[in-house]
Amino acid sequence: MSLSSSLETRAEGLPPIGFPGLGALIVLVVGTVALGLAYGPAQGALFLIGGGLGIALYHAAFGFTSAWRVFIAEGRGRGLRVQMILLALAVILFFPALSNGVLFGTEVRGNISPAGIGVIVGAFMFGIGMQLGGGCASGTLFTAGGGNARMLVTLFFFIVGSVLATIHFDWWVSLPSLPPTSLFQTFGAFGGIAVSLAIFAAIAAITVVVEKRRNGALEQAPPSPRHGLARYLRGPWPLVAGAIALVILNFATLAIAGRPWGITSAFALWGAKGAQAIGFDPTAWAYWQQPGNAKALAGSVFADVTSVMDFGLIAGAMLAAALAGKFAPSLDIPLRSILAAVVGGLLLGYGARIAYGCNIGAYFSGIASGSLHGYLWAVAAFAGNVLGVKLRPFFFMEGRSIRRADG
Repeated sequence: MSLSSSLETRAEGLPPIGFPGLGALIVLVVGTVALGLAYGPAQGALFLIGGGLGIALYHAAFGFTSAWRVFIAEGRGRGLRVQMILLALAVILFFPALSNGVLFGTEVRGNISPAGIGVIVGAFMFGIGMQLGGGCASGTLFTAGGGNARMLVTLFFFIVGSVLATIHFDWWVSLPSLPPTSLFQTFGAFGGIAVSLAIFAAIAAITVVVEKRRNGALEQAPPSPRHGLARYLRGPWPLVAGAIALVILNFATLAIAGRPWGITSAFALWGAKGAQAIGFDPTAWAYWQQPGNAKALAGSVFADVTSVMDFGLIAGAMLAAALAGKFAPSLDIPLRSILAAVVGGLLLGYGARIAYGCNIGAYFSGIASGSLHGYLWAVAAFAGNVLGVKLRPFFFMEGRSIRRADG
């Protein structure tokens, strides 16, 4: 091999990242330092963890929305099976720590919420919104950060829907529900892990049966155009690698923040602050009179853990998109697609708030916490996705590029 070709081969692993990538890298470095100095090392570390989550989501194309849609529409279950791996690894790590109540000297608690009508209705709305908006909570952030201009529309109306839900939140909370219940509390840490793994294995087995009946054989992961270090720097990552990274980073969030990863409470906060800016008074709504929410509304968004991690996630996804050579925003968005983003965003935001979380806070972190509401959320959201898939043809020209690009 000649010297020039050798240098070219080495350079493949270190691509030029351009202005967006350089800007994202500077934001991650400067933001980590600045937040650490202003709000403490934990806040800086959580911002950086958010960046890592954005990189993992983007490079692995870890889409909850697309995985559910492909299974519903085509019977392909590879994405759902990887989600079961994600959840299995999470409960194995989380249950002992949550049962003990302390992790590395930090007091920890799970995302354990009441399971009731609000969760059913909210998760069903969220499921429809996933398919119309083109992403879930994490998908909206990482695809927006990766340069998807349409997802900025979804994100804006996600925020609007979130703050609208806080107006009625006390009414939804008053509806019948079961008290907060967790598998590790009911069965103990190891009993809860065993029950959880049995559930995940059963779901994975169902996807195998369905996929073989509808398609004859299981879908194989597509070959990667890159290998070795270049693949992990520029993507695409194997789905399982993405799942492992998300679990480790969520566990790090638990250790530092004292609770698992969440996304959408920050959207409600941003929307409430925006409402204040145009003359509304969110403090009159019961949701913002709760001590934790009132404190967040009165303070800076940079003091809010969820907001800081969301900002980091966007920057991390932008950096990953630049490394992959795919950061190329386009404003050429069909009108029906914009309409779908508006409706989907509103459903996502409103649904997430009244259901105590999204695909991350309720599904991933809720089930990682053993919460009954996380399982109820998953069932209701899946039903919403079924309806959402049926509605998509009105808004989209369905095709491979749209199907794979969603979060």
